[in-house]
Amino acid sequence: MDGIVKIDNFIKIYEKSFVENWDLPALTNYVSGKTSTYSELARDIAIVHVFFQSVGVRKGSKIALCGKDSPEWVLIYMATITYGAVIVPILSEFNPVDITHIVNHSGADLLYVSHHIWENIEPDSLLKVKGVLALENWRVLNDKTGGDLINAHRLLRRRFNKRYPSGVKPSDVVYALRDNTEVAEINYTSGTTGFSKGVMLTGGNLAGNVCFGRDTVLHFKGSRALSFLPLAHAYGCAFDMLTPLAVGSHITILGKIPSPRILIKAMSEVKPNLIICVPLILEKIYKNQILPMITKGTVRWTMAVPFLDSFIYSKIRKKLVEVFGGEFEEVIVGGAPLNHEVEEFLHKIKFPFTVGYGMTECGPLISYTPWREFIVGSSGKTLPIMETKVKSSDPVNVPGEICVRGINVMKGYYKNKKSTDLVFDSEGWLYTGDMGTRSEDGTLFLRGRSKTMLLSASGQNIYPEEIEAKLNNMPFVAESLVVERDGKLVGLVYPDYDALDRLDISPLDLESTLDNVLGELNKLVAPYERISKLIPMPNEFEKTPKRSIKRYLYTT
Repeated sequence: MDGIVKIDNFIKIYEKSFVENWDLPALTNYVSGKTSTYSELARDIAIVHVFFQSVGVRKGSKIALCGKDSPEWVLIYMATITYGAVIVPILSEFNPVDITHIVNHSGADLLYVSHHIWENIEPDSLLKVKGVLALENWRVLNDKTGGDLINAHRLLRRRFNKRYPSGVKPSDVVYALRDNTEVAEINYTSGTTGFSKGVMLTGGNLAGNVCFGRDTVLHFKGSRALSFLPLAHAYGCAFDMLTPLAVGSHITILGKIPSPRILIKAMSEVKPNLIICVPLILEKIYKNQILPMITKGTVRWTMAVPFLDSFIYSKIRKKLVEVFGGEFEEVIVGGAPLNHEVEEFLHKIKFPFTVGYGMTECGPLISYTPWREFIVGSSGKTLPIMETKVKSSDPVNVPGEICVRGINVMKGYYKNKKSTDLVFDSEGWLYTGDMGTRSEDGTLFLRGRSKTMLLSASGQNIYPEEIEAKLNNMPFVAESLVVERDGKLVGLVYPDYDALDRLDISPLDLESTLDNVLGELNKLVAPYERISKLIPMPNEFEKTPKRSIKRYLYTT
């Protein structure tokens, strides 16, 4: 199936785009308003390349990148891949221990990091990096080379001017020769030691997503994109950055937490031509803006009258389209399941939205359908460059595990053959861990997850075992389970009653004791992993003969 769509060399895509779109705007910092063109981006990439060469970065070297989304973030990412090195993007929400572990596990030569993150990292715990540079201004924060990095930084402008005495011209945009089978990115799905899985994405994996986005005209030359999803996530990275830069779009990077108020203001100013978002955004706008409107007495009465309801729906649709800037082709929802009530309403008012499906291991896209052909309740049709199947006796009607293979599927997990072997079979099928059905034309209908992984409302992967490992290390906790209840994470705790007795802590004080434990736990996890409450269990959890907790007994 790979031959249906032509997949170009990943790095050559950007050589071509930068030259063809030389004078067009490429990146705008929404906060500062500063804009750089494709030619300026190409010049800054050349500066980074001169620095890389002067400090001994080679093709295949790893460059770690951790900071909030910004044009500087995009620059280091693009400079790394076009040099032929491997980028290791790290979510800035990870705690310092997890960030350190990922940098060490990946074997990164350099770490580019935001100042506010660096303040909380212990330099001596970084075991392999040659040095650390500030993402904002490239200042050397830590030099383990005996001064080579500081010297290279000091001489950078002189060396750049010597290499490019007349500045960087289109003819100078010639990047590394790297085959699409080679790894271009390692994206860690989680951070905690012992659970880390670095997804190895090749040039072909990333090009598969980009070429599909280009050929289906998700973005186009001169189109406007508003980037507000984390670029360290595969979803935002592929369709808010890599695809737009491949075709000459103008990307405005929000650089703020995308609250509905901030987002609506930015959209009214940028007027994006395509909107990539997670369900939480639509759900908040529906709850805060639409629901109050349609539950008013007169509107509710009008909507119950035939012919009048379509008039109300068209007014709501018009208002909602204006909220999103008014000039977009469609809203693509992904990263987590969309609330059924919201989906049904948006379909009823003919709002131009569609729901796609993917995972980091596919960089990320597996299925997508343009909004005019979208079937409510589905997650789109399998991409023409991908294959899907459902492990079920009746894949159309009986849910089974969704399996996928094709150009977008990862090479494997970095330094983790055991986890890689667990998700691939002998025929190259990747077992997604998602349950669902599949129609004859390849449209997928997700029904839930077969694994323990949970998805936060904003689309972040949550692994309960990681949180439990931290919770079990807390005082007064013997064992625990993290489950989802009413859309929130809850910790079920079997207390360490011996420890409580030794300190003469009575059952009446148990609640306040667990509140203190909860406060300490939530300091150690990412914001999207925070637990809403801890519930004490009167008895030990039921276990298998291998002493594993029978999780399924407690998740309903």
